[in-house]
Amino acid sequence: MARPDRLMRLMDALRRLPAPVTAARLAEETGVSRRQLYRDIATLRAGGALIDGEAGVGYSLTEDPALPPQSFSRLEIEALVMALGELGHTGDAALEAAGRSALARIIATLPDAQSRQAMHTVLRSYRPAPARDAVVVDMDMLRRACWDEFALDIRYRDLAGAVSEREIWPLGLSYAERSLTLLAWCCLRQDWRHFRASGIEAASPSGRSFRPRRVPLLRDYVARRAAG
Repeated sequence: MARPDRLMRLMDALRRLPAPVTAARLAEETGVSRRQLYRDIATLRAGGALIDGEAGVGYSLTEDPALPPQSFSRLEIEALVMALGELGHTGDAALEAAGRSALARIIATLPDAQSRQAMHTVLRSYRPAPARDAVVVDMDMLRRACWDEFALDIRYRDLAGAVSEREIWPLGLSYAERSLTLLAWCCLRQDWRHFRASGIEAASPSGRSFRPRRVPLLRDYVARRAAG
């Protein structure tokens, strides 16, 4: 794990977990050894984070200067909590976990009164998540391909059961009520396609980048949608 990602995960754990948090629990949360954890805590302290505690006692984050002060209205807090809660209906566990982490960061920067409001919001979403077809492809890889603009070789099974192999240039993911689809340019068909995530049986980076083509592709897609 890259050092910045490791330190960010440690800060997230210090925000989320009831203080004081033992070194063993923090090491488990961040996936490092205790020795590495002690070094990471020293690094955060050197960077200005006020972390109280010591080995054998536990740690607590008393001030988080890494994030600027935040201020939201009560209705904005309601909207944030409810919107992030809806991520549980996407069927994407990693995305849902990221939402919980983001909410913890936001709450950590709020004044006490607003922090209590965030913990006791009036609006809640309790509707059951819709049934979805099982997704076997690595969703993190699909997201990285969209962000980093690299092509994927996929094996895809369509609704009729036909299997094909093709290279695609993924542009974005769509989370609908009962379907999870990937918008991509299909090099086999030389056209836009919406691939069901549950139909992608295998995917791997092809080693090619489509970065120079991304903006023209998006313009073409938007123009086609506007034209109906």
